[in-house]
Amino acid sequence: MTAARSRGASGQASIELLGALPAVAMVGLVCFQLLAVGHATVLAGAAAEAGALALAGGASASEAALAAVPGARRIDLRTEVDGGTVRVELRPSSPIRAVGDALVVEARASVRAP
Repeated sequence: MTAARSRGASGQASIELLGALPAVAMVGLVCFQLLAVGHATVLAGAAAEAGALALAGGASASEAALAAVPGARRIDLRTEVDGGTVRVELRPSSPIRAVGDALVVEARASVRAP
């Protein structure tokens, strides 16, 4: 009788594990997305700062902002220069494109004329 119970219990554990997999996958996806948004925020801030520094030095702010971002991330970068302000938008990486589009991060950096 004991052997039959232990076999049934191990089968029950397998079924419970299969039932929990979607929840575990969802938690993993949310954690990945939070990390991706944080990384995009840091990259956007660095790009905006690089653009503002280039603007202060008389160079192209857009080119400097683009150069401050790693190659694969450049396609998701948008730069806008208005006077002494550089605004950068960056879409974070996401396995679901609509989620990435909804979580676009923005950074601004400004320089004052001497």
